[in-house]
Amino acid sequence: MAVQSRELHPERPFRIAWPTLQKSALLYIPVTLLAICVAYLLLSQLLGRVQILADDLRYGRPRTFHLTAQVGRPEERDSLTHLIAMNLNRQVVVLELPGGDVAKMRALPGPYLFGEGEDLTPVTMRLADMNGDGSPDLLVGAKNEEVIYLNHESGFALITAEERQRLIP
Repeated sequence: MAVQSRELHPERPFRIAWPTLQKSALLYIPVTLLAICVAYLLLSQLLGRVQILADDLRYGRPRTFHLTAQVGRPEERDSLTHLIAMNLNRQVVVLELPGGDVAKMRALPGPYLFGEGEDLTPVTMRLADMNGDGSPDLLVGAKNEEVIYLNHESGFALITAEERQRLIP
């Protein structure tokens, strides 16, 4: 088979056919990114509201946590001591009812919570023997931090600097 000259020298020069995007196709990229950002913002708002609703169902308003236990008070002959932790407008307050007796109630001041929406922060409590004296100490938690109230004969009291130094090795 012979090669003809017009096959060697085509009338049109050889061109590479690059795919071309139309102007309307370029509009899809920023619109898609904008839609993703809007979806992210809406989803994060929705999840935040669901978390607040779950905390409302669990802790109520104001945020309240109850704990009933034997903490070694002389009033505990008939019933256990009841502890109530509350977030009252960003101020953490713990109420101790020794032996369930309201007449002997003690109020323990707690930390003040700073920031927007902190009036909805849940406050939790747990008991643990922190100083090794055999009586349970009170740990009040808010925002991934705990405040230690040591159990003394007269009641719970905030840990002092000297007591902290004895606890930390």
